[in-house]
Amino acid sequence: MSWLKKLVIITLSCFIAGLTVIFGSYLYLKDDLPSVETLKDVRLQTPMRVFSQDGELISQFGEKRRIPLKINEIPPLLIQAVLATEDARFYEHPGIDVIGVFRAATVVATTGDYSQGASTITQQLARLFFLSREKKIIRKIKEAFLAFHIEELLTKDEILELYLNRIELGQRAFGVGAAAQVYFGKNIQDLTLSEMAIIAGLPQAPSVLNPVRSPSRARARRNIVLGRMLTVGYITQQQYDEAIQAPIVSKLHGAQITASAPYLAEMVRKEIVDTYGEDEAYSKGFQVFTTVHSAQQTTAVQALQQNLHNYDERHGFRGPVAMVWPATRQENADGSVSFVEDKRFSDEAILAYLDQQDAIEKLTPAVVTLVENRSAEVMIAGGRKVQLGWDGLKWARTFISHERQANPPKSATQILAPGMHIYVREQQGEWRLSQLPQASSALVALDPTDGAVRALVGGYSFGLTQFNRVTQANRQVGSNIKPFIYSAALEHGYTLASVLNDAPIHEWDAGSGTAWRPKNSPDVYDGPIRLREALAKSKNVVSVRLISGVGIDHTINHLAKFGFHKNDLPRNQTLALGSASLTPLELATGYAVFANGGYLVKPYVITKILDDQNNVIFEHQPIKVCQDCQPTLAPTDVVAAEQPAAVADADSTQVSEAEPAAIETTPAETFAPRVISPQNAFLIAEAMKSAVWGGDGWDGTAKNLKALKRRDLSGKTGTTNDVKDTWFSGFTPDLVITSWVGFDDAESVLGKTAWNNNLGVEQVSGGESGARTALPPWQIYAAAALADLPEKFPPAPVGIVSVRIDNKTGLLTQATDNSSSFEFFQQGTEPTQYASPNNPDLPEHQQKQEEIDIFR
Repeated sequence: MSWLKKLVIITLSCFIAGLTVIFGSYLYLKDDLPSVETLKDVRLQTPMRVFSQDGELISQFGEKRRIPLKINEIPPLLIQAVLATEDARFYEHPGIDVIGVFRAATVVATTGDYSQGASTITQQLARLFFLSREKKIIRKIKEAFLAFHIEELLTKDEILELYLNRIELGQRAFGVGAAAQVYFGKNIQDLTLSEMAIIAGLPQAPSVLNPVRSPSRARARRNIVLGRMLTVGYITQQQYDEAIQAPIVSKLHGAQITASAPYLAEMVRKEIVDTYGEDEAYSKGFQVFTTVHSAQQTTAVQALQQNLHNYDERHGFRGPVAMVWPATRQENADGSVSFVEDKRFSDEAILAYLDQQDAIEKLTPAVVTLVENRSAEVMIAGGRKVQLGWDGLKWARTFISHERQANPPKSATQILAPGMHIYVREQQGEWRLSQLPQASSALVALDPTDGAVRALVGGYSFGLTQFNRVTQANRQVGSNIKPFIYSAALEHGYTLASVLNDAPIHEWDAGSGTAWRPKNSPDVYDGPIRLREALAKSKNVVSVRLISGVGIDHTINHLAKFGFHKNDLPRNQTLALGSASLTPLELATGYAVFANGGYLVKPYVITKILDDQNNVIFEHQPIKVCQDCQPTLAPTDVVAAEQPAAVADADSTQVSEAEPAAIETTPAETFAPRVISPQNAFLIAEAMKSAVWGGDGWDGTAKNLKALKRRDLSGKTGTTNDVKDTWFSGFTPDLVITSWVGFDDAESVLGKTAWNNNLGVEQVSGGESGARTALPPWQIYAAAALADLPEKFPPAPVGIVSVRIDNKTGLLTQATDNSSSFEFFQQGTEPTQYASPNNPDLPEHQQKQEEIDIFR
């Protein structure tokens, strides 16, 4: 009994001493323990996500990839896999697993092995949020105290949910949702049992056990997890057997992008970082919604890329990317062609080579394995072999220069040889030879009523270059400048019926001792021509004569009203030929003034920003066009409208003097300022319709747009000297679009192409131009973007009249045949003289005057 009493006393003493040590440790450490109250309102660091107008994901920015999930959104099998591996008694212990601690201590005492872990999920959560990973006893004591406190504060499901969203799982993936996306490119609900086991095994050592870095280690760890799940009864033997045999197939995946707008996403990223700073921008879980619609944006990307491929192919094939092995071409006695391949690669070696090559947009790396007379076989990544038929090869005459191509090929052996590393792409279900385009392009579309960007494509591939040509490329605009010059002319006494001489100009420059001889393109002159027809045909010399008539200073001041910077506008007559350098976005903004009736809108791309709790923290208030609000006019010397001399009274045919411009009827920040008169905007928009529809016996430069069968289209082509830049800008009252094609190297010319006998009548040949080169992607995008929008014809503004004129002289006429047409005028500027009477034998007072219709 004496021995037993001593044992009891010793045991009680040890227990009391232990409690004393624990209580004393708590008193010693309590002031250093962080408050776990913050876990009730924890905000996980989540990346910024950028969405389209209709909710499709455009991009994601942030160092830590995280997809926060509720506990009921995580598959039960994945939860069980984690519990089986990390903390089998999670729902039983109070934060510290005494059995696990005893087991780990026993292992240390008997073997000296410290690898046996004893930390519960709650302890790991405490360490993740509040402690470091230092291996010190004091940290373990703090961890235990915090674990008890966390268990008092949160439910088991809340603890598990935080852990599964917070745990680091390698490759910058935090949480199981992000790991599913990063390693397998899947939503978490779509994971297989094998994939769940791989993710559940990662917390032990995510940097070395992940399936991308080490598939063999990932497999071994997966098998341990599956074994634990089988042991505790979470899965059946059949499930275990199937999962254990599953191959490890994994590669790094980005966010699940469902809308392609990388250039716009970068604009958003920069704006958010500038506003909130990098730390908040990349970690607060901002959800940024933009103005683009995913379907229209996709069409814009596809249209631009396809157009660049079309341009590139008609200029010829530049040869393979590389030769994987040499192949010598030899002609046989029967006239056939064969290849000598002494160092041909095996299929396994070809596949290994292709694994090192990157796809670029729709271009797939391939190695030629067989070439026959009119076809070729190539291997692409994954070991798949595809056929290139003659339809996918016959375009590939040899590129000599942008101005010249070799003769069209007659067989595939003239184009390809085994061992060539090439690019192929799939088009309409067929594979074709392709190549990375050298030319560049940009396309931007705006809503003219408020400046919302509806589509934006800054180049062929954001992955190749992040240079955004929509906002950063200042390129010579060519004839795209002419509508603004004609607008200035209308403010200085000209009308759409004014006749100027379309004839060569020889202007002596005493300073340089040379003559300036601006030319039309093509070099054709029509003599006396009305302004409407001159604009539609893009007559260069007429634009020069207009600037001479208006004056360069007046012209530049007028162009500044459209938002163009005066410093970007050359102060000489070359401005008439488009020597100014502007960005596509600046041009589209300027054209929006004609589309909306004379107002200058501000382009924008962000509509609203939500935080990680879906609270709206920012909502854009666009500066809209309001036809009935009479918005504040901007200062006269910058963007003021020049009011018409007179306007028609709405209730009578009497003409009254124009009222002074409104000064302060509506706040300038609420509505867009009027910068040109509604009459001026209407007349230029009407004149640009002739570029599409032409006139009696003549076509405008944008005649191909007749295929859209829309009478509300207005547009203007643009081609610079030596064809270094090509443009098309056009609009309806609902949408403004600008398209540009050129080389990033501003010295390279787009050139011309000869007829290819292998191709059909639909091919493009001859010199590149705005109509041939920049208009096609505009047309493809417009066809889709305007498909659900009916034609719209806003009423002519007050003060616009229509009279029948003689097409040659621009004077009034009584003729009703194709020698005449109706023309619009600002009231008071219409002609008063007749070109010729219908019947010269009648006295003048008996000749019937054509009625003048006054539009209100």
